[in-house]
Amino acid sequence: MNIVRKILPVAVVATLGLAAIAQDNTGVVRRAAGGKRGQKQTENSGPNITDRMQGFFENPKAHDADMAYMREIYRSLDLRNVAENTPLYFPEDIVDGQQNLFRILLSLVVDGKVPAYEYLDGREVFTDRYRINVGDMLDRFDIYHQTQGPESKPVYVIEEADVPTSQVLKYYIIEKWQFDRRSNQMKTFVEAICPVLTRNEDFGGETNYPMFWVKFDQLRPYLAQQYVFLTDDNNLPQYSLDDYFNLGMYKGEIYKTKNLRNLSMAQMYPDEDDMKRAQDSIDHRLREFGKDLWVPSREEYLAMKEAEAEAAEAAEKGLAAGDSIPERTMVSEADENVVKTKPSARAGRKKSTAAKKKKPKVSNSNSGNSNAAKSVRRRKR
Repeated sequence: MNIVRKILPVAVVATLGLAAIAQDNTGVVRRAAGGKRGQKQTENSGPNITDRMQGFFENPKAHDADMAYMREIYRSLDLRNVAENTPLYFPEDIVDGQQNLFRILLSLVVDGKVPAYEYLDGREVFTDRYRINVGDMLDRFDIYHQTQGPESKPVYVIEEADVPTSQVLKYYIIEKWQFDRRSNQMKTFVEAICPVLTRNEDFGGETNYPMFWVKFDQLRPYLAQQYVFLTDDNNLPQYSLDDYFNLGMYKGEIYKTKNLRNLSMAQMYPDEDDMKRAQDSIDHRLREFGKDLWVPSREEYLAMKEAEAEAAEAAEKGLAAGDSIPERTMVSEADENVVKTKPSARAGRKKSTAAKKKKPKVSNSNSGNSNAAKSVRRRKR
């Protein structure tokens, strides 16, 4: 009897284990950490971003008491003419899981993973009041889609061929430059990104249509998993899109700065040359702001003077080597004949000397200054 009592529990445990294995083989998925019972994760659902991971990518906000300077800059990133911005446009289609930036933005906004906000042209407010309706946004920009599910929680389905990747040729970004007193550093980061549709009009010309703003901190977990290569010389993707923005690898011109009148650079400087000078001046002041605040140490001052002396010495060596020799004057045969027939300067000088003659002195009898006095006695009467 004791042997039977010991064998029965072992048989029950073995039977339960075989049943669990049979259930696993039939496709029943165990609940994963952070998921719900009975949920399956598909490959197309995208990466699962937890709150802890999202908090890791958020830029900590500096306290107002620690900030000594802050400025907001609006930049326009053109994807056509600037080589530094091409990683944002290619590949146009999905190739081996690689997507361009607009496909990532649109899929995240349509799926509801990242909120999008209205473009208010310099008065951006990232609150729930200005959060866009995805369906209205798709209808406004004529992006064909299908709506599934209930009206309270619709699901928007967009085919790959209907995604207007070839029309998104610009991006607007908001840069923030902050000088932190606590760390004595100028910190630069991207606050938001806005894709811009560029469409040809019926009567010629192009029109830009800003679509929506997306906060960069909420995009970072997804951009950190999308790697791109920056040049054609090296096809190894070494940097992610998150690194691309944080390291400032893009290139864009300033089209607006935050100001009281909410004016763009084109409105403030109608002349193109004046606007270009103003843009360069703003860029220079921002990048040199931290250097102008502090007096250099003795070592830094000596290093700066040494660098200036080396630059001056290199310039002198360049002049001695003939870097600034003027171009030689080529004399033709006609010019040589003219030079031969032309009298020399010395001969001309002799001729002019010989031509000069001394003028004879002529006495003027009528001169009132003559010392000769006429005798009155010898006059005949």
